[in-house]
Formats: sequence, C-alpha cells, structure tokens
Amino acid sequence: MDQRAWHTMTVEGVADQLHTNVENGLRRREVNKRRQRYGLNKLIGAKKASAARILADQFKSLVVLLLLIAAVVSFVMNDKIEAIAIATVIFLNAGIGFVVELRANRAMEALQKLGVQETVVVRNGRRVEVNAQDLVPGDLVEYEAGDSITADCRLVEAAELRIVESALTGESVPVSKNIDPLEDPEGSLGDRSCMLYKATSAVTGSARAIVVATGMSTEVGKIAELVSKEKEEETPLEARLRRLGRSLIVICLAVAAVVIVAGMLRGEEKGKMIMTGLALAIAAVPEGLPAVATIALAVGMRRMARRNALIRRLPAVETLGSASVICSDKTGTLTENEMTAVLYYLADGPLEVTGTGYAPEGEFQKDGANVDPAQHGPLKRALLCGALCSNASLGRNEDSGEWAITGDPTEAALVVAAAKAGLDQERLRDEYEQIQEHPFSSDTARMATAHKDPAGGVTTFVKGAPDRIYGLCSAVLTPDGERPFDNEQQRTFAAAQEAMSGRALRVLAFAFKTAAEETEPYEGLTFVGLVGLLDPPREEVASAIEAFKEAGIRTVMITGDHPATAQAIGRTLGIIDDDDDAVLAGRELHDTSPEDLAARVDAVSIYARVSPEDKVKIVDALRSKGNVVAMLGDGVNDAAALKAADIGVAMGIEGTDVAKETSDIVLLDDRFVTVTAAVEEGRVVLTNIKKFIYYLFSCNLSEVLTVFIGTISGMPLPLLPLQILWLNLITDIFPALSLAVEPAETGLMKRAPRPVDQPIFSRRIKMAIGGYGLLIAAVTLGAFAWGLRYAPPGKDPEAFARTICFMTMALSQLFHAWTSRKDSAPIRSVREFLANRYMLGAAVLTIGLQILAITLPALNKVLGTVRLSVFESGVVLGLSLVPVAVGQAIRWVFAKRNG
Repeated sequence: MDQRAWHTMTVEGVADQLHTNVENGLRRREVNKRRQRYGLNKLIGAKKASAARILADQFKSLVVLLLLIAAVVSFVMNDKIEAIAIATVIFLNAGIGFVVELRANRAMEALQKLGVQETVVVRNGRRVEVNAQDLVPGDLVEYEAGDSITADCRLVEAAELRIVESALTGESVPVSKNIDPLEDPEGSLGDRSCMLYKATSAVTGSARAIVVATGMSTEVGKIAELVSKEKEEETPLEARLRRLGRSLIVICLAVAAVVIVAGMLRGEEKGKMIMTGLALAIAAVPEGLPAVATIALAVGMRRMARRNALIRRLPAVETLGSASVICSDKTGTLTENEMTAVLYYLADGPLEVTGTGYAPEGEFQKDGANVDPAQHGPLKRALLCGALCSNASLGRNEDSGEWAITGDPTEAALVVAAAKAGLDQERLRDEYEQIQEHPFSSDTARMATAHKDPAGGVTTFVKGAPDRIYGLCSAVLTPDGERPFDNEQQRTFAAAQEAMSGRALRVLAFAFKTAAEETEPYEGLTFVGLVGLLDPPREEVASAIEAFKEAGIRTVMITGDHPATAQAIGRTLGIIDDDDDAVLAGRELHDTSPEDLAARVDAVSIYARVSPEDKVKIVDALRSKGNVVAMLGDGVNDAAALKAADIGVAMGIEGTDVAKETSDIVLLDDRFVTVTAAVEEGRVVLTNIKKFIYYLFSCNLSEVLTVFIGTISGMPLPLLPLQILWLNLITDIFPALSLAVEPAETGLMKRAPRPVDQPIFSRRIKMAIGGYGLLIAAVTLGAFAWGLRYAPPGKDPEAFARTICFMTMALSQLFHAWTSRKDSAPIRSVREFLANRYMLGAAVLTIGLQILAITLPALNKVLGTVRLSVFESGVVLGLSLVPVAVGQAIRWVFAKRNG
C-alpha cells in the first residue's frame, strides 16, 4: 500500500480511496483478492544467523588466522605436537566465544508476535472475529478498551477513545482520539489524532476504523525494516585487534625472512633455518591473546550480570566501556512511566505529595510539615473526586504481588493518591453508590459521576481541564467552608495552573456539588482545586547523569514526547542547564539534513517529538563525529536506534520484546544507574585488556629478541619452537588471566573515554614494551651464554643452556606480570603487591608447571629440558629478578622526579 497522508483525509475520502463501505466493510471475495495482493498482516523476519555462521565468525580475527597458519606449517614440518598445541588453543578460544555468543537474532520474531491476535472486523455487514494476520487494507475493524491495535487505521467512529502510544511514540500519557482530519500532511505520529497504529492499545472508549496499512507497510513495519537494514559493525576492540593482527603479520614475515636469509647466506642448513624462522614466527604471535581476551570479556560479562546488566553479545562489554555518548529514550527509561500526582493546589495554597509509582505510600505536606487529609476538607474532597470520578483501579498483581493499575494511567494516579490518604476506592464505591456517569469527551475535556451521598442526597464529582471547569463554578471550597468563587480567586488558581504547567505537570481541576436529587452535572459547582501530575524521573537518574559527566560521557535525551515536557525533565535531571534551551523537535529535526545535523549534534542535548527514523538519524550523526554511542530504550519505537548504535541497551522488566531482542545489553532491574555500573565494568575490562596485551607483547618481544639476537650472533637456537609454545600457551596464560581480573583502578570513572581511533598502545607504552622486552631478552641471553659456558659434565651443553634460558625467560615473564599491573607507577607496599590474589595463584601455578617441565621425564623429552640443581635454580631465580628490579627502580626514579 502506498504511504498516503490518511490523517488529512475525511472518512468518506479514505473509504473512497480504499473502495470500502463504512457500514458493511469489504465483501469476502474482495478480502481474498487483497490478501493475495498485500499479503498477510505480519512482519517479514530477517534471516537469522545460524549456529554455523556464529561459529565461523570466531575464526575471522587476523590473530587467529596467524595461529592457523602456524599450526599448518608445524604440521607440514612434521612437528605434530606443536600443531596440536596451537590447534587446541584456537579451538578453545572459538569454543568459548561460540558458547557465550550463541543466540538467535529474534528481533524480528518479537515484532511478529505483535500481530498474533484476534480482531473484530465487519465484513459483508456482519461482525466476525478473525486472526489479525488476515486483515487487509480496507477492512472495517472495531476496538474497545483493553484491545491492542492490530493494524494502522483511520478512525470512522470514536467514543471517548484514548490510546496508549508510548511504545511507538514515547508519549507518556494516553492520547485522546477523534475522527476529524488534520491539515498537516507531515505531522508527527503523536499528533495524528484521527489515526490508530499497530502496537498501541486502547485504554478507554471504543472505535470503528478503516485499515489503511498492514504488515510491513505499517509504522511498526517501517521500524522492522530499519532494524533489518542496520548491520552490526565491529566494536572498537575488534577494530584495534584487527589493526594489531595486520601489524603482527608484517612483523612475523619480516623477522622470519631476515633470519632465514641471513642464516642461509652464512651457510646454515636449510632445515635448521626454517625451524628457526618457525620459532621466531611462533615467538612473535601471542598465541594466548584470543583466549585471554575472550575470557576477560566473559569475566566482565559475569561482573556486569552481578550488577543486573545482562550481556547478550560478548564484545558489548568492552564497547560500553568506550562509550562517549549515552542516548536515552525518556518515557520508561529516564522516567518511571507511572503517572503520579505530585502537587495539589487548593484554596489555602499548595500541598506536595511524596512517593512515586503505583505503591500507595507517601505523605501530603504543606511547607514541609505533614498534613492529615482527614482533617483538611478541600484535600479530602479532591481525593474523593479523583477516586470516584474514575474508571481506573488499583490492585496487586496476582503473580508478582506488585501494585498495578488498570485503566487510564492519569486516572489511576488519582486513585493512588487517594489510597495514600487511606481512602480505599472499593470501600468508597460501596459507600458512594454511583448512579450516573458522564464520560470524558475530548470536546468538553471533562468528566462527571453522580453518587448517592451517605449523608443524604446526590453528590456529583467533576474533573477535567481547568479552563473548562472554572466557568462552571460559583463557589470555592476552603478549610473554613465554601466561599464565593470570584475573579480574584479564579486568577489565583489560573496563575498556579500556569506555574504547574511550566514544571511540565499535567494539570486537572476538581469540582463537586451536592443536591437533593440528580441534576444537570455541570451547573452550580463548587471548585475544589487543582492537581499536578507527571511521569516522574527515576530516583537515581540525576546522580547517574552527573557520574557520566565526571566520566566525560554526555547524556542525550531522545523522545517522542512534547518539547516542553522533555525540556522540563531534562532540566530536572541535569541534561541541560537552566539557561540552556537547546531542544530540536518535530518538523525542524525531520527537515534537517544529515550533514547539518552532524554539525549541530554537539550543541543539542534534547530531541523531542521524534520518529523512529529520526532516532536512527541522530545516532548516525553522533557516530559520524567519532563518538561511541550507547542507546537506551524500552519501546518498539527504539528498536531501530538500538540496532544502529554502537551498543543497544534495553530495559528488561518494562521493555518490549522488540527492544530486548534488538539490544546488546538488557538491564535486569530497569534502573538507569545500572548503566553507570556497566560502563564502569566495561572500563575495567578495557583497562585490563590493555594490561594483559601489554604483558603478552612484552613477553613475546623478549622471545623474538632472544631468538633473533642469539641466531644472528652465531649461537645455537636459544629456545626451541615447542619451548616457546609452552611459554606462550602455558606459563604466560595464567599471569595474563590474573591481569584480566584486576580490580578497578582508583579514579577510573573520572577519566575521559578513550578515543575510538586511538591505537591500543600509546608511544610511551610502545617504548615500555620495547624496554622490558629488551631487558628480559638480555638477561635470558646472558643466562643462555652462562649455561653454554658452565654446563656440568655429563649434560648436553645445548640442552642444559636452553633449560637455563627457558627457565629464566619463564620466571622473568612471571615477575614482569606485577609490573604490568600498573601503567607507570611502582608497587609501593606489600598490601599493593598482594592486592590481586589471582596473581599470587598464577605465580604458584606457573612456578609449579615450570618445575614439572624440568623434572618430569616425559616433559624433558618433549620440551628438550634437563633437571637443574639447587645452585643452578638459584642462578635462574637471581637472573629472573633483574628485569623487574630494574623496571621498578626506573619507575621509582620517575615517580620521585614527577612528585
């Protein structure tokens, strides 16, 4: 179906365009034709990633490719043990990643669930109930309170109809609907009062409407199409590791080629030089890096889960730690999505109401002191009016035991306020038997109910828009009784109404009258007062946004709600300053080109009245400026933006299935502050990854230098390929893993986010890697030379020297792990030395494995090692401590120099 401005057409015009009848609907034969033409009223699912595809993705890293090449070369050279060892670590890493990431992309399936419902439709003049998937454009459908809207429709009839559109538009309160056409063809979805949209629901009233769009042609279908178009891109860590892998390939090929060519020019055996080249290649590649990185991310995932952030995609752990902008929907994310009465303005002034949400817990306060509603006539009368002039109700959920509402959220908020004062709605209904209701109408903007008064006569309660109530009243209720409602009184309440609206409160007025019998409801009323309601900000959000500011992370609100409401909430939460009016909304946003928007995004922190397409546009503009963008949302309208962002975060309790299935992270407690905790954990993971990469590369460089310098200087090969594999896959792994679980550093959330294009290693870190690598290599070569010179009688000098070299290298690298825990500061105390108990465990395990490597006959044979005496072991230990001692001394000097 072509996308027409149905909301600008009259009912007759829509019926003519769709060749349908507003009384009898379509004929069955026509329905079948249209179903063949338009298809079923369901969303077309994107192809899900298969388990085989997920497994194949684990082998895409260049580092893993290098390992695969090394394994193949080892196998060709008949070094099967080496080939098996390398293959084992490759498949171990792939297995971990596969198990953690194995999930189906069910975003489209969740969208499809929205359509599996029954709908009342009029066909051939008869009302029948059909599966919503069978609806076609032109069908005449009927909805009542509580029904989900199953297709996009143009209203034909509407009786007191109010629709909850928050999941689609972000509007926090139900929207009144009517059949009148609108003039603006480009009006936002939230302003199209004569339209109904799939994925919304009716809370009051009834409707008859013509279906104008089904399936992928609906507004929800457009979101589904946006979701399917958005492709997952590599994370900052994946990009850095890819660049690192390219560098490693160049290094491996260059070093191996130089050594092989140099050796062959000296007349060395071809086989020996190929083995040496293989040893250098193996030494250059950090075989344990993929596994350690994957395990570090998995550890971060577990930490986040303990803090109520469920990670659905493993690299998301690190990505969130790199976030520089947090984009958030308002309704249900920054706010509670629970309308709450927060202020009553009565004849004697304002009364604040404490407590938020639907739990009937709170106090009424005037000037900071509690007020007893039973002793305050106007307040009690206002609460009675809110509880009785209502079709909403409050109760406990049978499954969860939590307080829950039914009906219009605004009316329910008034019922909750009455319950806070001890006025139970059910008892009140028994006491004040209702005899008549005059329903709310969008034309009159008011509602009235008449009740038998326990004291005799009939009491009529009225509520509605203040401007529609003032003129109906001749008196005002005060704590001392009724007084004339004169112009001065009316101006006082009108000024209070304006002030409340300025705080983004929704304002209603209350009035009543008591007579001997039921009379015209809207005559001779006594004005009671005003009530201000809002969807309150979540309690912890303001402090979380302040924490983000300290961490150099900007918070941006993106909502479908009204600009004034968004701006007021933004000021309250600290997203914008009191004098900051930077809000981009509706048509202006829609008409702004991507290039112009990219130029403005740094100055705009609130976007209001936005469509799902606009949300994607905003996220793309922010990303184009080099930001790592996290998007928070809970509704259908957030799905495409969640997918477009670097990382999507959905609410787990109140969030829609669509939002959760599209996201990378799900907040299990729906608390915005959990994002702060998740960002902190992401930064911990990112910092620790940097630490163990620094550690592994220092170790690998020391191995490369040892083999390279030893070979070109004419020495025998200092380390055999299998010994290097043992170091890289066995003894280096455990210290690296202990670095992966380092606790958070002090001040971690006071630092600016790491730029996305910044390489893993800064110039200073590269120099440190080179320095420590050279230092360890020098000590290891010294140990090798000592072993060649002082080999005991009866022991093969080369095997003895390699064992000394092998052990010195292993212990030097182990002690270097303590240096890697700090960026540049020295270890200053025993407590600091012992802070990471996993490091101590890694040390014990590594030393134990090294002892086995030189004492077990089987390992002696495989690794080419020999036993060492106590004196020889002492030499190894003494030499192994030299690099860490020198490194710490240098750090102490620089620390003292820098104060």
